[in-house]
Amino acid sequence: MDRDEARRIKRQLAGYVGELLADRIEASAVAAPGSTGIALGLAPLPDGGYGVAIRYRLGVPTARMVARKVAEQVGPTADVRRTGRIRATPGSTRAPWRRPPVATALAVGETGRARPLRPGVSIGHVDVSAGTLGAFVELAGDLHALSNYHVLVGSPSAAVGDAVVQPGPADGGTDPADRVGTLARFEALAAGRAATVDCAVAHLKDVEVDPTYPVGAVTTTAPAAGGEEVEKIGRTTGTTRGRVTAIELDDVVVGYGEELGELSFDGQIEVESTSGSPFSRGGDSGALVYRTDGVALGLLFAGSETGGENGNGLTYLNPIDAVLDALGARLVAG
Repeated sequence: MDRDEARRIKRQLAGYVGELLADRIEASAVAAPGSTGIALGLAPLPDGGYGVAIRYRLGVPTARMVARKVAEQVGPTADVRRTGRIRATPGSTRAPWRRPPVATALAVGETGRARPLRPGVSIGHVDVSAGTLGAFVELAGDLHALSNYHVLVGSPSAAVGDAVVQPGPADGGTDPADRVGTLARFEALAAGRAATVDCAVAHLKDVEVDPTYPVGAVTTTAPAAGGEEVEKIGRTTGTTRGRVTAIELDDVVVGYGEELGELSFDGQIEVESTSGSPFSRGGDSGALVYRTDGVALGLLFAGSETGGENGNGLTYLNPIDAVLDALGARLVAG
């Protein structure tokens, strides 16, 4: 079926899922407020058409049962995948907002001090563990570093003007020695409210940058159509490759720790690794994901360590145009 037909069926199925879960206690244990715990989107098919992507959490019998019933309604074009628990990993180092730290010892990406600044290196709010510098953007005529809210903000107590350090604190960065900028703008996240983007920017001042690393300057964007071969460079797993396995996913439930709980995201992109290793791990949050021709598709913000067809987990992206629109920014060459 074409995209419009797949969207129509997805809308119908959303109501069906709600009815199936209305009286199920388990659903409330795995879903954000107002969420069903079952994510629905569009899955690219080999013939160029679309099926319906159905995602449910591994280890939750109710979700598995509902996913099967929904797949029966869709028929052969249903793309059903289980996920592990989806998390936005970097957390604050300041109690009570503490979350598990990113994996430093296992990192193969750039966790050390990097000058000039470049995409893929460790970065973070001075009270956040560490994430990834995704790209450079222009905002109000000035150069900024783009990453996630939970990387550059991290806590409801953070404020515009706070120090941003490179490398992130989990990788030894301190203020003022490693300060590269200050928190400038972000799209706020709030408990109990559905979201579409997890993004923030840090204003860079008197810092040399290399926007051409590692594939040349990425300044063009496009909506994900599904099936694209993609790459990213992140602070934990370095350069990895994958494929877009779903688009327009609604009700993707992501864990944000004590301060925000579990939040539901709509309109997201899903990527699965095309190798024997994961596409992303904790600390890769904030990485820019681009097609192999250098066109940006999304901003990496969350993932699971299990699930997917290859068992290595699934990665989730905010559409890059939604991110840039929310921030009032544009990708720049530097």
